[in-house]
Amino acid sequence: MQLTSGPVDADLIFAIWQRFVATGALDLALDPIVAMSRQRCILRCNPYAAREMICICEAELADRRSRLSDLIALTRPFTKDLQTGLSQSLLYEGVASMAKYVAAVDQGTTSTRCMIFDHAGRVVAVDQKEHMQIYPKPGWVEHDALEIWARTQEVVEGALRKSGVDRSDIAAVGVTNQRETTVVWDKATGRPVYNAIVWQDTRTDQICNELAQDGGQDRFRAKVGLPLATYFSGPKIMWILENVPGVRERAEQGEVLFGNIDTWLIWNMTGGMNGGIHITDVSNASRTMLMNLETLDWDGDILRLMGIPRAMLPKIVPSSAVYGTAVGALHGVPVAGDLGDQQAALFGQTCYSVGEAKNTYGTGCFMLLNTGTKPVQSQNGLLTTVGYKIGDQPAVYCLEGSIAVTGALVQWLRDNLRFFDFSAHIEDYAKAVEDSGGIYIVPAFSGLFAPYWRSDARGVIVGLTRYITKNHICRAVLEATAYQTREVLDAMNKDSGVDLTALKVDGGMVFNNTLMQFQADILGVPVIRPTVSETTALGAAYAAGLAVGFWKEVDDLRANWGKDHEWLPQMDADKRERLYRGWKKAVTRTFDWVE
Repeated sequence: MQLTSGPVDADLIFAIWQRFVATGALDLALDPIVAMSRQRCILRCNPYAAREMICICEAELADRRSRLSDLIALTRPFTKDLQTGLSQSLLYEGVASMAKYVAAVDQGTTSTRCMIFDHAGRVVAVDQKEHMQIYPKPGWVEHDALEIWARTQEVVEGALRKSGVDRSDIAAVGVTNQRETTVVWDKATGRPVYNAIVWQDTRTDQICNELAQDGGQDRFRAKVGLPLATYFSGPKIMWILENVPGVRERAEQGEVLFGNIDTWLIWNMTGGMNGGIHITDVSNASRTMLMNLETLDWDGDILRLMGIPRAMLPKIVPSSAVYGTAVGALHGVPVAGDLGDQQAALFGQTCYSVGEAKNTYGTGCFMLLNTGTKPVQSQNGLLTTVGYKIGDQPAVYCLEGSIAVTGALVQWLRDNLRFFDFSAHIEDYAKAVEDSGGIYIVPAFSGLFAPYWRSDARGVIVGLTRYITKNHICRAVLEATAYQTREVLDAMNKDSGVDLTALKVDGGMVFNNTLMQFQADILGVPVIRPTVSETTALGAAYAAGLAVGFWKEVDDLRANWGKDHEWLPQMDADKRERLYRGWKKAVTRTFDWVE
C-alpha cells in the first residue's frame, strides 16, 4: 500500500476500526486504545501514525496475537497526546459513526426489558420478561438479584434476535433501573449475600425512627435532599449489615459490594468476577441517602452515623460517559449510560430546560421538575434529587414527587383479588360506570410517600355501600392514581412558584384513556403523551448515545420528541374540587394505623 502525504481521511480510519468490530477483535483492540488514549481523535493529531495503523490493518489482519501487539506498539507514540485534554477515544467515535442503533436495558420493579432504538429515537425491537415478587412478611418486598441478571441476559438476546441487529451495529448500551432497591453481593463469587431489598419494603421503619431521634425526619435533608424514610437505600444497607451474619466484617475488608440495581447489572455486564466495573451514576447515588448533593460524593459523616463502610460503595460517575465494554451478547459494545428510571424518563422526555416536568405511570408514579444546576430544597414534602449529569457538564437537579403505589394497585386487583386476567382489562370494567359510586381507594400499602411521608399509614377503601360493584372498584383504582398525582402537582406548584400549564406523561398506564382523561379533568391542565411512551428506556439510550457521539448534543434529542395524543380537561371546576376534597378526607383515614 502506497502512503501519500497530507491528512488521512477520517472515514477510512473509522472503516478500519469497523473491520476490527466485524472480525470480533474489538476486545483485543479496546484495552490498549482505552488505556493509552481515552481521549478524542488522537489519530487525527498524528497522520503518520494513522497511516501506520492502516498499513497494519491492511496486512490481512494477521492472527489476533500479532494484531494486539501491533496495536499496543501503535499507541505508544501517542502517550504524550494524552495531555491535550480531549474527551473521547477515536474508537468510540468511530464505532458510533458506523453503527445504526443504541440499546437500553430497562430493569423495573416487576420486569426487565431490552429496547433497541434507531437514530430518530424509534423503537426497533423490544423484549421483556417479568421476575418473581417475594413477600416474606407483611411490608417486606424482595427480589432475587440473580434472577434479575438472568432475565437481563435473556431480554438482550431476545431483542437482538427479534430485530436481526448484529451487535456490531450497536453504538452503545445504557442502563436504567428501579431505584433504591438494594443488593449486597460477594465480590469473589458474584453471589448476593441476601435477596435484593426492594424500594417498597418497610422493614427499616425502626432504623429510620432511631436515626430520627436526633434531628427528626429531616435530619439529613439539607445534605441529601431526602427525609428519613424506608424508601431509600442507606437504611436497607444498615439492615443487611446488622442482620446477615458476617457481612459487616467482610464489608469493612472490601470483600462484599453494595449497589442499587444499576450497579449490580453494570458490574455483571462488564465482566462480574472477572473485572466487572463497580460504579453508580449521580442520579442513583442521590437515592441512597448517602450522597452529598453539593459534592456529588459519599458523605463521610452520614456513612459514620449509619455504620456503612465506604469500601463497599461504588464509584459515583456521570450519567452519560463510557464506563467500559460489555461481555456476553453485547460483547465489545460500550456501556455508556446509567440513570435511575425516573431520571431516565425525564431525559427521554427531553426535559432539559428549567421548569420542564414529566410524570411516569408505572408500578409507582413519579413526577420530576427540572430545577437547573443548583439543588432546590422543598418546603412541601417533595424530594430534592439529581436529575442527570452529562460527562463533565454540571449536574442538573430536580424536585420529585414520589408515589409508591399506582400500577401496583392494578396488579393487586389482578393477582391478589383475581378481578381480571390482564391488567389492560381494568379499563373495560371502569368504563362500564360513570363514576366510582362515591368510594375512594387510598393504596398506602407501604405507607404514604410524597407529600406526606407517613410510614404509619396503611391502605383503605372508604365510602362503601351496597351499590358498589366490581366496576366501581376498578374505576376507583384508576382514579386513585390521578388523585395522588394531583397532590404532587399541587406541592410542585407551591415549591416552584409557577403553575404547570401541561403535563408530559409516559409509562405503561398512559395507554389507559379512561385514566388519562380523568387525570386531565382532576388536574385542570392538558395531559400529553409522546410518540414513544416508554421514555425510561429511551432516556438510557439517549445518555449512552451522547457519550459515544451517536447523538452530538441534546438538541438532536429534542428533535426526536413528538406528541402522540393530548387529553384536555372536560370537568367543571366545582365538581373537580368536590371530588378532590373527598380524596383528601379519605387520605386522613390511613394515618396512625401502624403503632
